[in-house]
Amino acid sequence: MGLPIVLKIPDGSFSVGVKKVKTKEELVEQLKAMFKNSALMLAQTYTYTEFDWRIGVLNNQPLYACRYYMAKNHWQIYNHSADGKKTGGFDAMPTFEVPKPVLKAAINATKPIGDGFYGVDLKQNGKDVYIIEVNDNPSIESAVEDKFLEGELYDAVMAEFRRRLDEQ
Repeated sequence: MGLPIVLKIPDGSFSVGVKKVKTKEELVEQLKAMFKNSALMLAQTYTYTEFDWRIGVLNNQPLYACRYYMAKNHWQIYNHSADGKKTGGFDAMPTFEVPKPVLKAAINATKPIGDGFYGVDLKQNGKDVYIIEVNDNPSIESAVEDKFLEGELYDAVMAEFRRRLDEQ
């Protein structure tokens, strides 16, 4: 994979349990420490971007889009060791404003899993799009992910659940 790489525990959230290592020595040290709390470790190539995408996908269709910017002077959107502001900004937007390759990657990432409700985290570097992870229980924070659609976001999710119940 090369260095630097990002190590993650599989059940982390909000950047907790995520470490970037730059050297072989840091890798060995971090793996020893992280394996004390988890039997499984994920690794991915570190890719610098100014922001990460989150595409909400429901029933194989993009539902919402949010761009999360990196915390100031940090490589993640959350900086848990910062003294002041710990997060970068964000932009919630209509899905039609998202580059088509990002939407396509998000949908393609969820199709093999099913037609549920997912939050797909992606990075875009020029024309290249990388899937960071697929969240099968995505958070929707008030005034963040729902900032563009507002109540329509919740209405769409509930309407899909209602449709599924009615089909049964």
